[in-house]
Amino acid sequence: MSEDLTDEILERMRQAGFALVGACEARPIDRPDLFEAWLQAGHGGEMDWLAARLAERMDPRVMVPGARSVVCVADRYSDGRADRLEPGHGRIARYARGGDYHAIMRERLEPLAEELRDRFPGHRFRVCVDSAPIAERDHAVRAGLGRIGKHTLLIGSGGTGSWLVLGCMVTTVPLRTSAALAGDPCGACTRCIQACPTQAIEPWKVKAERCISYLTIEHAGEPADWFRSRTDDWLFGCDACIEACPHSRPTRRSRRLGANAAYAGGPASLSIQEVLQWQAADWERHAAHGVLRRAPLERWKRNAALLQRGRSTTA
Repeated sequence: MSEDLTDEILERMRQAGFALVGACEARPIDRPDLFEAWLQAGHGGEMDWLAARLAERMDPRVMVPGARSVVCVADRYSDGRADRLEPGHGRIARYARGGDYHAIMRERLEPLAEELRDRFPGHRFRVCVDSAPIAERDHAVRAGLGRIGKHTLLIGSGGTGSWLVLGCMVTTVPLRTSAALAGDPCGACTRCIQACPTQAIEPWKVKAERCISYLTIEHAGEPADWFRSRTDDWLFGCDACIEACPHSRPTRRSRRLGANAAYAGGPASLSIQEVLQWQAADWERHAAHGVLRRAPLERWKRNAALLQRGRSTTA
């Protein structure tokens, strides 16, 4: 059952349009002590949920008792082509410009999981798309989807770069493990570290409390003084480290690979002055789906005010 079922599931995932697919054994992550030390050092900022249900996050068999395998998938949401920023605008991270990846991935994973539940009664097939405490990147590496870069993101195989969102299906059925990729994808390169506007990156470690993605989306209060005079142009999220990574730069090959069209269609940037004047109805209209709604109205206006202030002090 393992061989044939593994091939069938992975092929079904490919047919569903996922850029990368693979399977691995359900077992604890390799270095839980590093994650715990990262949390204890305060690098998770206000994201208290990272410390909650820690045992489940470290071992999928705690989350799904009896789990034997993790099926991993990745969607490619961009090919990394450069933005053309209009004057007076703030940029939106590419993953947030189109549809909500939680829904986009889940609507393809859940039907297959439901079918497998019917075929294999007594077994569990739990779909996870940022909806459960699971270390997606660790399992994706084991499943052969790619390798972790110094920016801590998955660098996908086959030229897909780091323009990826991840999903998993944890199951009690034993599946064949895909071959993991060997070697360090970065070597002596430190471009992601140099490109980070807030010096949030150290080799294979990101300090979330300094990360623009965290500060513009998750952080509820006023950021530290050093953040107010920054010279970047990010209004919601940040792509600076991915843009700088050679693996994620647009090439003929990466453009041929393309990206899932469901993640396109939204604005690449918004007018800072317009955001400053938003009312509740404006926020509802622009933040129509789940990703942009991570930041409430007052946070959007705070972000716009900080960008405006930073530009005025460096003009």
